[in-house]
Amino acid sequence: DAIQVDQAQVKAYGKNGVDISREICNMCPSRCISWDGQQMAIDDAECVKCMHCINVMPKALRPGKERGATIMVGSKAPIVGGALLSSVFVPFLEMKPPHDDLKELAEAIWDFWGEHGKGRERVGEFIQRVGLGTFLEQIGLDPVPEMIAHPRSNPYIFFDDEVVEKGQAG
Repeated sequence: DAIQVDQAQVKAYGKNGVDISREICNMCPSRCISWDGQQMAIDDAECVKCMHCINVMPKALRPGKERGATIMVGSKAPIVGGALLSSVFVPFLEMKPPHDDLKELAEAIWDFWGEHGKGRERVGEFIQRVGLGTFLEQIGLDPVPEMIAHPRSNPYIFFDDEVVEKGQAG
C-alpha cells in the first residue's frame, strides 16, 4: 500500500543537509516522488517499491501498513558460473493462513520444473533455459513490470505474436 510520509520529518531532513530533490526525487527509478520545498508527494501508482527513499530518510518515510511477502525465485551463488539473481514472481502476496495462493504457486512451479527440468538443474537455470515468458505462461502467472532484470537493450525486439506471410522476411 501507500508509503507513509511524515512531512515534518521530511522538512527536518531538508534542513539537516539532505538535498531531497537530488538525493530522493532524482534517484527514484520511477520518478514518482515530487518535492516543492515544503511538501513531498508520492504517486503510489507509479512507485516500484525499490525502498531507496525509505533507506535515505527512515524517520520520514515508512512502508505502508499492509504486510505480506514478495515471492522471488531463481537465485543461486555458484563459484564457477557467477551469481544468478532472483526474479520477482509475485510483488506482493498477503500472508494469511492457510496460504493457499503460495501453495498453488509452489505446486505449479514444482509440476512444470519436475516434468521438464534436467537432472541437477536448479529452478533459476531452468527459467534461463526455457525463458521467463514461457515459464510464467506454464505456471499461470501474468507478467508484471517488477519481474524484469533490466530494461530491454534492443529496441527492435517485439513481444507480440505476429503472423509472417509466405514470401515476407521476418
